[in-house]
Amino acid sequence: MTQAHAPSKKPLAGIRVLDLGTFVAGPFCTTILGEFGAEVIKVEPPGTGDSLRRFGTPTACGDTLMWLNESRNKKCVTLNLRDARGQALLRDLVAHSDVVVENFRPGVLERWGLGYDEIKKINPRAILVRISAYGQEGPYRNRPGFARVAHAFSGLAYLAGEPGRVPVTPGSTSLADYGSGMYGAIGVLLALRARDQTGEGQCVDLALYESMFRVLDEMVPVYHQTGEVRERQGADTVNVVPHSHYQTRDGKWVAIACTNDKIFERLAHVMGRPELASHQAWGTVQARLAERGAVNACVAEWAAQRDCAELLAECDAGGVPAATLYSVADIFEDPQYKLRENITLVDSRIGPLAVQNVIPKLSGTPGGIEWLGQPLGAHNDAVFGELLGLSGQERAELRSAGVI
Repeated sequence: MTQAHAPSKKPLAGIRVLDLGTFVAGPFCTTILGEFGAEVIKVEPPGTGDSLRRFGTPTACGDTLMWLNESRNKKCVTLNLRDARGQALLRDLVAHSDVVVENFRPGVLERWGLGYDEIKKINPRAILVRISAYGQEGPYRNRPGFARVAHAFSGLAYLAGEPGRVPVTPGSTSLADYGSGMYGAIGVLLALRARDQTGEGQCVDLALYESMFRVLDEMVPVYHQTGEVRERQGADTVNVVPHSHYQTRDGKWVAIACTNDKIFERLAHVMGRPELASHQAWGTVQARLAERGAVNACVAEWAAQRDCAELLAECDAGGVPAATLYSVADIFEDPQYKLRENITLVDSRIGPLAVQNVIPKLSGTPGGIEWLGQPLGAHNDAVFGELLGLSGQERAELRSAGVI
């Protein structure tokens, strides 16, 4: 682990982002932007704040580890958007912002008098990112949804698990939130590039399920052309074999990936069974797919006769892609993670805290973590006072009235 530091130059410096989102999807979009230099103003309800403050592992500072990690680099302000005065202040913030990000159900911003048409009037250069369960249009637009629902609707959850058994959660229950946040950040970058050319902002509309649906490789064209419905295959994958998880003699699990005939030939040599890669045996992907069970059983028998470290060393020497199935404890000890500085220590309200570092790595204008999640309303005076010009008395009156 390395101590985080703030690079002096970041590519999004000078871009102001207004984060109206809640929980993960919208806020993760703005987290990415903030890591690369954007000034992110996180707007939360007075008193309660974002529900992410209470989601996950509690800490002594009153906010969860989830909040501390995922609200990095954000200025935190409170604003009652159900109050007309709060809505007026929000409009002032929009006028001073380049990007507005929200992940409410469709229509919420419109009820506050701040739909995209209104945002364009206030600030024609503003970019609005809208992430919702099903998008801003369509028969399901008003339905609520979280990442688990998005996994189901996208077709992803149907594929996760063992054949004939209950579908399982595909990795993190928040996978669609993070995926949609990333696509939202891509949308912002594209819209900023377009604004450089046109001088105008635009609306980025993203449904939570779409980020998962988009990454299901060839499933859509295959169904269109053949009518084949992909089913659950456990640790296997649909188009190649052996491409699965195998248990070693010391009880660990390794992933072995033979994505083509050449790699399988290498594996056959590593296993001491070069004849398996002949055209009379399993030398072609078609032959291996036709005998998937036998191929996997052969590799599993070989793996079970070796300790994990021994197997990995043999695969590495033979040019066969393989890796241990890591727990987070394994990750903390791995030299590759350490050299890449994928985990970094950042000072926080509960002391030094290990968190995932910024990706991707930029050689000239890298991102960075300046601080982790701040207390509720920590930047009210800086944003409402310095940015919007409200006096101390005005802020005190708004605070007393529950507006901020």
